[in-house]
Amino acid sequence: MPAKKKTFEENLSELETIVTQLEQGDIALEDALKAFQEGMTLSKKLQKTLNDAEKTLVKIVQEDQSEVEQDENE
Repeated sequence: MPAKKKTFEENLSELETIVTQLEQGDIALEDALKAFQEGMTLSKKLQKTLNDAEKTLVKIVQEDQSEVEQDENE
């Protein structure tokens, strides 16, 4: 059974946990490196999700503006 895709919020929470662990410094070097890599991967996923959401919102706003402009010209 394929793994369930995590939500943005779940990924963000996991990243926050990793950051907290790394900031506390109570983690072995090997584990810290692994956690850092995991955190970077999560960070990239989160950034992509935000970029995609922004593109969607810009598209929606542009479509709404086009409709408003057409209504004004009628």
